[in-house]
Amino acid sequence: MNHPSAVMSASGSGQQKQSGVREQFSLEELAVVLSHFEIGTVESVQEYARGSRKAPKLLIASEQGRFLLKRRARGRDDPFKVAFTHAIQLHLANKQFPLPHLIGTKLDNNSMFQWRGQVYELFEYIPGQGFAHTAEASFDAGHTLALFHKLLADFTTQYQPPTGSYHAAQVIEQGLQMLQGNLLSAGGQDLRELGDCLAQSYGEASKAVEAEGIGRWPRRICHADWHPGNMLYRDNRVVAVIDYDSCRLLAPVVDVANGALQFSVIYGDGDVSTWPENIDEKRYLQFLAGYEEITILSEAEIRAIPWLMIEALIAEAVLPIAATGTFGKVEGVPFLHMVQRKLKWMQDNRKRLSDIASG
Repeated sequence: MNHPSAVMSASGSGQQKQSGVREQFSLEELAVVLSHFEIGTVESVQEYARGSRKAPKLLIASEQGRFLLKRRARGRDDPFKVAFTHAIQLHLANKQFPLPHLIGTKLDNNSMFQWRGQVYELFEYIPGQGFAHTAEASFDAGHTLALFHKLLADFTTQYQPPTGSYHAAQVIEQGLQMLQGNLLSAGGQDLRELGDCLAQSYGEASKAVEAEGIGRWPRRICHADWHPGNMLYRDNRVVAVIDYDSCRLLAPVVDVANGALQFSVIYGDGDVSTWPENIDEKRYLQFLAGYEEITILSEAEIRAIPWLMIEALIAEAVLPIAATGTFGKVEGVPFLHMVQRKLKWMQDNRKRLSDIASG
């Protein structure tokens, strides 16, 4: 399959839907888009109601197999940015990395199709299960991330890779300032202390990571969104990695630390005040052990990981709560108090976490 290009276009505009309602394909849209792909006789089409409501997906069964058709959400449909992520996926596919392969258009083998100002992608459909919260599944997630980094070491592209992450990010600091203002306006000494704690923790962690030398470490293309929701599993083994929209140029340890957090954090149901503050240390260790089966981390990187995990946890909570007052369906203030407890545990145990990772 050729590298993607941003050459196909047509006039017009996509149909807009009401906010909060999952967007859908029109019959005309579906007929036109599918006519540009060679997948044989279509046997069934059904909605695949997962992910963003602004990016409708359809599961299509044909005589050539099963496929996932996606229309890009507005704001995430810049053809050149899409082409950049496609170039990464095509590179990885050529090296047998586990991911859903892009299906090229039948006329020019383009990995995206553009029609009426919208961008469409067709992928092979890979069945799988979610993360089983086991040490084995965590190990394979770490191993797969190291493979991702290794296979992209020789990746070159005509597109300018984005940079920036949750580490020492101005947007996070702005979100913290906004959050502190919101908490102050809500009143109460405990809320002011909560906002100050989050801001101080983020600043302290950022400085500690800089002191370890992250600014001097080599950068390469990273996934930048390595979490269980972007993995498909079978029998505790990763069979597909999805969602490459956040890929960017970073020090790989930024990816590693976020993954270590995401695959070891312990959440719960119902009342967030009952969620445990500790991480699952076995899953944490196994994630890093899986990574180091391919790529050995330096002592400085290992010392930086707990600090980066603190930054990542704050960043994940602050931006949505500063913008909406909630984290998903959970009220923002109780969620932030839970985050504060987890932060304290990680701060108190950061040396032990580094020692665990060092073996």
